[in-house]
Amino acid sequence: MHTDFDRCVRAVQSKDARFDGWFFTAVLTTRIYCRPSCPVVPPKVENMSFYPSAAAAQQAGFRACKRCRPDASPGSPQWNERADLVARAMRLIADGVVDRDGVPGLAARLGYSTRQIERQLLAELGAGPLALARAQRAQTARLLIETSDLPMAEVAFAAGFASIRTFNDTVREVFALSPTELRGRTRGGARPAAPGALSLRLPFRAPLCPDNLFGHLAATAVPGVEEWRDGAYRRTLRLPYGHGIVSLRPTPDHIGCHLSLTDLRDLAGAISRCRRLLDLDADPVAIDELLRTDLELAPLVDKVPGRRVPRTVDADEFAVRAVIGQQVSTAAARTHAGRLVTAHGEPVDDPAGGLTHLFPSTAALADHDPEALAMPRTRRATIGGLIDALAAGDIALGVGSDWDRARAQLTALPGIGPWTVEVIAMRALGDPDAFLPTDLGVRRAAAGLGLPATPGALVRHSARWRPWRAYAVQYLWATDDHPINLLPEG
Repeated sequence: MHTDFDRCVRAVQSKDARFDGWFFTAVLTTRIYCRPSCPVVPPKVENMSFYPSAAAAQQAGFRACKRCRPDASPGSPQWNERADLVARAMRLIADGVVDRDGVPGLAARLGYSTRQIERQLLAELGAGPLALARAQRAQTARLLIETSDLPMAEVAFAAGFASIRTFNDTVREVFALSPTELRGRTRGGARPAAPGALSLRLPFRAPLCPDNLFGHLAATAVPGVEEWRDGAYRRTLRLPYGHGIVSLRPTPDHIGCHLSLTDLRDLAGAISRCRRLLDLDADPVAIDELLRTDLELAPLVDKVPGRRVPRTVDADEFAVRAVIGQQVSTAAARTHAGRLVTAHGEPVDDPAGGLTHLFPSTAALADHDPEALAMPRTRRATIGGLIDALAAGDIALGVGSDWDRARAQLTALPGIGPWTVEVIAMRALGDPDAFLPTDLGVRRAAAGLGLPATPGALVRHSARWRPWRAYAVQYLWATDDHPINLLPEG
């Protein structure tokens, strides 16, 4: 979008928050870059320049605006909507792969050469993987400076900087303040009660309907791993450097996020996973506008706009849970998954609630006794086959995975049919066009609206909803009074 100068100018002049994260406005006279909705008086048109990423603006010598904090804007929805190389690379960079494994590690995950990845990122985003990762480190550093009392040396290490000097130089360059000055601006704010605990706000594009989003997560919560407590969804997180516990609370203009991490190097990755879980980088206006063009679906969208697709923080975990949940009730699926957690999950301490375990890793589940699962033998065999394939690396479901290839790999496993494949595509892979034409709830809702109710006819009709069919499913499911569609009480 940043190449459409006139459209960008209109967005800046109208302070349209919908485009925050889509592009960044650089002011040639002040050498500051902003989000489109920056509250200050828009600059003259001749003084505007536009960049596709914060990293590109920083590389061009612009520093972040202190008013609108462009580094904290919602992420571009493109990285969750697309499945091409650039989108897959951006999802992996957000998950911290470059900081942990370098650009060669990123290239290995994607199956391309480092030169190919750098060339494509530069062409589309104006910055290579190192610059994009550096911009993320700067954002992580700012969060730690403002929300913790950590010594600056520990902030630098936790944010992923190789040296204190690089940390100091980057903070000054990006924010036009030293780390100490940046902390001084927020000294009056609340401080965390324990080491590794941070409270922050997760922004999103309005509107956002929390009902089905949090209702689904709470209704399907695995005991010990997830819970709804005091108006917040809480769960344990398995992270690259350790583990964590997150509490996510919906509010009208942001998601309140409280993180407790055993290693603060996991901060950026944990935030990325929470945003992905809640689909916070979606563009609900664009999605709802398209779905409203279907006259039968339009009343559902108008009634409660801004529905998101509840996703996951761990794709392998969700795939196992999806197979466990085949043709059983929500309560039965929770019970079966809870037994696996008790038998094979890693214990954790949760002084603030009732969480007890991490969901078992695929390596741990590979040693499970299939007979311990009280379900038909064929289902036990399907779960075992999936776990073995995930543990061996024969199936890749992570944030950088190829959606079409993952679908083919899942389909090749005995006992995994189209419904399970599409549920995994929707919630684990994050494909916004995943569709469930055989799902009973979808078919019942379609029939009630006067839409085709047979799978084949519904697939043909759904072509008008593309590429947002996963969101259409959320609206169709919302016609039922199932707990997944209701924001829990308390």
